[in-house]
Amino acid sequence: MAIDDKTRTELEAAVFRRLVEHLRARHDVQNIDLMNLAGFCRNCLSNWMKEEADAKGLAGRPSTACPMRPGSRPIRARPAPSNSRR
Repeated sequence: MAIDDKTRTELEAAVFRRLVEHLRARHDVQNIDLMNLAGFCRNCLSNWMKEEADAKGLAGRPSTACPMRPGSRPIRARPAPSNSRR
């Protein structure tokens, strides 16, 4: 079955969103696990998203350090700690 480019892009986007949801839900999967087994981490996914946005001239968020390579905002399993005290 042949898939047109628009459908392929929609499918790839849906798969990416599911991957991000899965990683956010799996608190037991650590970046080091992904790095050792797959050669990328949660932050790499964010790097790739930012690089693609930059290539299209879209304004992106500031980057944060990635253990694999410098880069972007992490895809966290847990919410980021708040800097404010309550």
